[in-house]
Amino acid sequence: MLATPRRSDAALHPLARLKSLPRESRDTLFLLLVIGWVVLPQVGNLPLWCSALAASVLVWRGWLAITLRPLPGKWWLLALLAVTLVATLATHRTVLGRDAGVTLIVVLMALKTMELRARRDIFVIFFLGFFTMLTNFFFSQSLLTAAAMLLGLLGLMTALVNAHMPVGKPPLMAAARTAGWMALLGAPIMAAMFVLFPRIGPLWGIPSDAMSGRSGLSTTMQVGNIANLVLDDSIAMRIKFEGTVPQQSDLYFRGPVLSNFDGREWRSLERRLGSRFAPSMGNAQLQVLGTPVRYEVTLEPSNRPWLMVLDAAASPPKVVGMETLMTSELLWIGSRPVTDLLRYSAESYPIFRHGPRNNLAAVLPDYVDLPPGFNPRTLELAAELMRDPQAAAAGPAGLVQAAMNRLRRGGYQYTLSPGEYGQHTADEFWFDRKEGFCEHIASAFTVLMRAMNIPARIVTGYQGGERNAVDGFWVVRQSDAHAWTEVWLAGQGWVRVDPTSAVAPSRTGSFQRLLAPRGVIATAFGNVMTPNVAASLRAAWEALNNSWNQWVLNYTQSKQLDLLKNLGFKTPSWEDLSYVLLGLIVLAALAGALWTLWERSQHDPWLRLLARVRRRLQRSGLQLPPTAAPRQIAQAVTSHFGDRAATLAQWLLKLERQRYAPSSGIQLKLLAREFRQIAWPS
Repeated sequence: MLATPRRSDAALHPLARLKSLPRESRDTLFLLLVIGWVVLPQVGNLPLWCSALAASVLVWRGWLAITLRPLPGKWWLLALLAVTLVATLATHRTVLGRDAGVTLIVVLMALKTMELRARRDIFVIFFLGFFTMLTNFFFSQSLLTAAAMLLGLLGLMTALVNAHMPVGKPPLMAAARTAGWMALLGAPIMAAMFVLFPRIGPLWGIPSDAMSGRSGLSTTMQVGNIANLVLDDSIAMRIKFEGTVPQQSDLYFRGPVLSNFDGREWRSLERRLGSRFAPSMGNAQLQVLGTPVRYEVTLEPSNRPWLMVLDAAASPPKVVGMETLMTSELLWIGSRPVTDLLRYSAESYPIFRHGPRNNLAAVLPDYVDLPPGFNPRTLELAAELMRDPQAAAAGPAGLVQAAMNRLRRGGYQYTLSPGEYGQHTADEFWFDRKEGFCEHIASAFTVLMRAMNIPARIVTGYQGGERNAVDGFWVVRQSDAHAWTEVWLAGQGWVRVDPTSAVAPSRTGSFQRLLAPRGVIATAFGNVMTPNVAASLRAAWEALNNSWNQWVLNYTQSKQLDLLKNLGFKTPSWEDLSYVLLGLIVLAALAGALWTLWERSQHDPWLRLLARVRRRLQRSGLQLPPTAAPRQIAQAVTSHFGDRAATLAQWLLKLERQRYAPSSGIQLKLLAREFRQIAWPS
């Protein structure tokens, strides 16, 4: 009976097979892994074809390295390059600019791996890898992106060090240790450059189109088209209060005001008025009362010009390098969209009045206009409330209160899954479904107010927030986006009325709010840890992110000058900053020189003494190879100088015994002293 042949250990164990590969294949696979890691965060920003093509080329190159097959010819690469150019033009309509440039650089780096035939090719890949790593910050400057790119940097440096190592098969761990030490030695210099290098603009110089709209707010609001609202739990802004913090139910951060209604969509009056909007800018007729609340906002990028502040800020938010303006609807806007993390301080008054007090014509007809043919039952409800003697006797304020009482007692519910509404959205809310989220409630309430000839409009923004117990910042999320109503009352002006608080008081209070449905991963984590532990971990992570935002991404020109003030400069300027930076560079150079001298002194003293012998003989006319041992030098000296060098030859033999026969008892210091007393032949 024939025995079944056993497969080799290399075939049974993939790791053993990888170890058995030649060094070139092993190094190539490591470099491909690092390239994949650098490109991976870009997948969400790249066209699908680009990610697929780059991944296919990298996998192809890895297969060629494992199977030891030859690289493809140049016609393959030219064909793929042509496909890349055509696809880039079709996707971006250009080969210039940020998005098209990143697409091309990713594919070109992948294609260049198919040309690893010489050392210069791998150096080109290293250059492209470092550049591609930098492009990740064009799209995200988060802490996770920075951590991922730090690993990518160490990986590229490891591959670069490994490429300079001698022949053989040195372990990658040795190259990694060298790369790590290089990074640690360079870290102080990088930190000094970060702190002191003059800042002319944002940290990474992101162009104005770097961020797509991420805000939960908009200048329009469609009612009834969303059957299920999915909450975005990402952070919209962070607030740091000075002194007493207002009640959570009073935290209304004002955003766009929507006043124009066509039956399905609410739009900003700015879009309707066009040029008429410009003269009204800043004419809010705002009167503030009481003690102001002072706070600092760290606003996440939204690609919108809105500066979110608490109702109501009478003075402009203090923003470095940006002009601000308040509209007639109390919305503060900046001179450019917020495309980077933005920090500003503001001062708001919880007690305020704004708008005309008694001139009804000043707010009509823009705020009582309703489209014809919509919501007939809501119009009938308005007529019914106006016929109520008790409500009518109290005037518009009584009618507002009557509508709020109907919301409290009518069985209305706040839900994220109201289903799609039809043509008459207000009718369906008031009489049929009796459920919805804040947009449905605010829209139906505003329509009812206008039907009773009470000027009303919808205000969007954020309401509430939660305090992070780790760093003390209040976190406002996109899920805190909210819509409420403002009604105009004679003698008072515009008055906030939040109809959602009548349906679900917990939405605007400190109780548990509706939460977004948890995904598979969140559910799995929820099964292995308690909610308190999960909340603590989340708070710690968000506090760490906030520190990154405050001290790294938001390290501005003013912070640099404040640092100089702390160093003793009374009126710091850019010249002072340059002097400090130059002084640090000089100190770093001196420290490097001292390090070099110290390192040289730590070399083998026996070898240094032998090198001195070799240099002295060279001046006497005897050339010796740098690898000559003491015995060989003694023979050469005797042959060249004869008996005149007998003392030197004997000294060299003693030097050899000191090194290779420690039991001889010969001391190196004694040999060094004898070296200075030798009569050198000439």
